Amino acid sequence: MLPDLDLRLVRYFLVVAEQLNFARAAEQLRVAQPSLSRQIQRLENALGVRLLERTSQGSRLTAAGAAFLPQAQQLVHHAEQSVLAARAAAPARTITVGYADDLVITPAVRDLRNRCPGAHVRTRHLSSREAGALVARQIDALVIRAPLPIPEDDLAVTALYTEPLVALVSTAHRFAGKESIDVADVRSEPLVGCTGMGEDWTGFWRLEPREGNGAAPLGPTLADTYDDKLEAIAEGTAIAVVPADDRRFTLRPDLVAVPVDGAEPSRVVVASRAGETDPLVAEFIRSAERLLVRDAARA
Repeated sequence: MLPDLDLRLVRYFLVVAEQLNFARAAEQLRVAQPSLSRQIQRLENALGVRLLERTSQGSRLTAAGAAFLPQAQQLVHHAEQSVLAARAAAPARTITVGYADDLVITPAVRDLRNRCPGAHVRTRHLSSREAGALVARQIDALVIRAPLPIPEDDLAVTALYTEPLVALVSTAHRFAGKESIDVADVRSEPLVGCTGMGEDWTGFWRLEPREGNGAAPLGPTLADTYDDKLEAIAEGTAIAVVPADDRRFTLRPDLVAVPVDGAEPSRVVVASRAGETDPLVAEFIRSAERLLVRDAARA
């Protein structure tokens, strides 16, 4: 029965056969010379033949060693090719990173691609109401504002930075032109209602709970989309509380943002599935923590 060959020992033999000197071979392999000698002896014992003879000037191949050398070179080459073939046939490492609403993830994605050049990094823009794509495994990580519009029980959430809140009002509204207002001012106004969002998310943006645990008054319009919300505000029938850094409303000259003093800031986070083992997800979170920070000009 033929012995099972340890490729590591075969590689050691190839270096010694090239150098014909144990000291130089040990230095190239970065192992101690006595250890190298023992490893070569293990290979010889496995083969049942002597491969090398020591001489006063170094070492030389025996007849068996000379016969084994080209076969050993082919063995190592074929092993390396087998590894490359297996890796080429395996699915490429892929991560899909979601980002919600107006948030920008370019610096973190660029950093991840630079640090993991063999990975396929895809991005997908979502609205906040599409956050369920994370639970449905359509994306692997999500940069979004918290509270999340979906339950966080099975998610891991990493905070990145905070944003103050502003009230978005019509230019004809009584708050327009003020330097700031406070939470009590907002609570006296009807708010635009949004459909399909979780209780925590809804309560946060309505500045709830309120005194006596009363619900926020709502305007006549229920918004299905962000544009619907802007339209309702422009009509003057309601206002909305939004993050200060969300500047999408600036495309409309009939809207203005007023800072809200005393309101709890929103948090920009990166969310992933709890217990996620994909190392690319951990690497993206690492990039996000380092590079997705609030613009100093807005802070």
